[in-house]
Amino acid sequence: MQVIATAGHVDHGKTTLLRALTGMDPDRWEEERRRGLTIDLGYAWLTLPSGQRIAFVDVPGHERFVPNMLAGVGPVPAVLFVVAADEGWMPQSAEHLAVVDALGIGHGLLVVTRADLADPAPALAQAAAVIRRSSLGSVEAVAVSAVTGTGMPHLVAALDRLAAGLPGPDPGAAVRLWVDRAFSVAGSGTVVTGTLPAGTVHQADELVVTPSMRPVRVRGIQTLGEPAPAVAGAARTALNLRGVSRDKLARGMALVSAGRWTMTEVIDVRVSSAMPGSPAADAPAAAPPGAIPDTAASAAGAAGAEAGPAAGRAPRPAGLCGDLAARLPRTMTVHIGSARTVARIRPLGGRHVRLSLRDPLPLHAGDRILLRDPGAARTPITVTGIGQVAAAADRRTAARAAPGDSGAAVSGAAASGTAASGAAASGTGESGTGESGTGDRKSLPALLGGIVLDVTPPPLTRRGAAASAARELAAWPDQPTATQLLRRAGLLRASALLAMGIRDHPAPVTGEWLADPDYWARLTSRLGEVVAAHAAREPLAAGMPVDAARAALQLPDRRLVEALVKPPLRIQDGLIQVAARGRGGAALPEAINAAVRVLRADLAASPFLAPDADRLRRLGLDARAIAAAERAGLLLRVSDQIVLAPGADSEAAGILADLPQPFTAAQARQALNTTRRIAIPLLEYLDRKGITQRLPDDRRQLKSG
Repeated sequence: MQVIATAGHVDHGKTTLLRALTGMDPDRWEEERRRGLTIDLGYAWLTLPSGQRIAFVDVPGHERFVPNMLAGVGPVPAVLFVVAADEGWMPQSAEHLAVVDALGIGHGLLVVTRADLADPAPALAQAAAVIRRSSLGSVEAVAVSAVTGTGMPHLVAALDRLAAGLPGPDPGAAVRLWVDRAFSVAGSGTVVTGTLPAGTVHQADELVVTPSMRPVRVRGIQTLGEPAPAVAGAARTALNLRGVSRDKLARGMALVSAGRWTMTEVIDVRVSSAMPGSPAADAPAAAPPGAIPDTAASAAGAAGAEAGPAAGRAPRPAGLCGDLAARLPRTMTVHIGSARTVARIRPLGGRHVRLSLRDPLPLHAGDRILLRDPGAARTPITVTGIGQVAAAADRRTAARAAPGDSGAAVSGAAASGTAASGAAASGTGESGTGESGTGDRKSLPALLGGIVLDVTPPPLTRRGAAASAARELAAWPDQPTATQLLRRAGLLRASALLAMGIRDHPAPVTGEWLADPDYWARLTSRLGEVVAAHAAREPLAAGMPVDAARAALQLPDRRLVEALVKPPLRIQDGLIQVAARGRGGAALPEAINAAVRVLRADLAASPFLAPDADRLRRLGLDARAIAAAERAGLLLRVSDQIVLAPGADSEAAGILADLPQPFTAAQARQALNTTRRIAIPLLEYLDRKGITQRLPDDRRQLKSG
């Protein structure tokens, strides 16, 4: 299946064309059918001669319903651009093309309707020239009449060629289904519909509703009116959900794969210089009648379609230049998929801005968004009151053989409930005016495209940070890679990168942590400095606690510190130490060195008569000082209370070897010329060291070897 949206000026026959093409009427509302005016999104589908199925999203053409049009065209890969032969290029034609261009849609078909009312050649030449300067490039063009049937077989064949040339979406991609309708079905419960651009949804899958993050279970799937066990993008689909009521869902929400999208309220965006939207600026002079016959245009368009959209694209005008970001208003409306929300804009420089979104959105790096200035056009009206909206719309009533937008309800109208509002997930519309920026807004189009570069940008806290960010982002491609994102963030979890839409990444440094190589090298160097500084402040400390090092380096996980430790650093008992630190007492304060020299002088004459606690206190040797001297190799700590000179254990073993084996503790005490207070802890120390072995009768013997 492929999904194609209509586009074009109001009353140019988009709905009539789909009705003639599919035998279905996309208009779903009574007011739409009564007034012949498409207000909300409509849907129809067709099976082509090749067997390929096409789902159509019919969008309203009236300028007051642009938000509804954006909700329909956002997730689709191709458009059916409709221009009437008797009117040619019109203001909403330009606005719809600006939307298509801003979204970067590169595949489409130009259909000139009402060929029975006027020569289609001038309109076809005019429209093709404008479209060629957009992201669509050179598209195949067909002239038709939905009333007489002229050109309809050519249109079906062109659709087959278009569908065959569309890229195949990744069935393993993360699911993001923007909700465009939500309703209840008796006996089934809550149902949502939307366009699935990529990925696969299976029955019984668990998805997450954004922005509430409520988990839901897929109870059933329908696509093109038929039940299915699974649906893969691109496709129009309806999902029957378990775990959520109808009143908790609305247009602009999304169903997403858990853990595969970043819910964000702050993003860095590259604003595209949108193609000029003025019909006067865009449209060339009309070609004389008969300049491009219908059949010739179709053949020329087919050749262009085979060459691909980029190959046939004409050079585009210079468009906006200079510091575009500084000329934007302070607030704009952001559209993506069927969602819209308000964003405050902070210029970074050049074409780069930081957007602070009123409502969080599930985004990937590389996503395309639309930015609209609600103060640059009439306030749009959403589908909150169909009768009032339709009454407010002004439609031309000139009699024609076939009205441009009319029909009966789409299949599935028996479902109870109402369609979701055209408002965003927040449930509110746009303001009538945008706050003015510092630049000249009169030269800015009302609609601009944007490419999301970073969904979790770092805060701008220091002077010059915005300009620095703009310089950095200017070197990024439209689809950032793990390299750019890691260079900016320093550290990222692999799961966070996956939620940004990046699957390919370097090997983790530890666990699922990924690091920019240069940042990791700086951290390694910085860790050595931090440990050295700690040793200078705390000369008696056994080492620097790992968590203290983590805090000093401002790292989120102690495992990162452990991965940074390399010789001469080591980790022992949760402390980071310098392996060769302090040998010979060089690292000890002079007061400690002096006390140790006095103590060792005492032990020189009686090596096994350890000083008591009072003597140690008078020497200034507390537990920390003794531990530091032991690490420096200046003392042997037998127990918390017994301290001897280094090598006393080996000397004791030599003396005990001369005793009859096995020997008692009393014999050992006498041989060592010491007291029981010292002999028992010393013998236990020798047991632990494997020098002696304690027997069941409490006697001991030296271990052989």
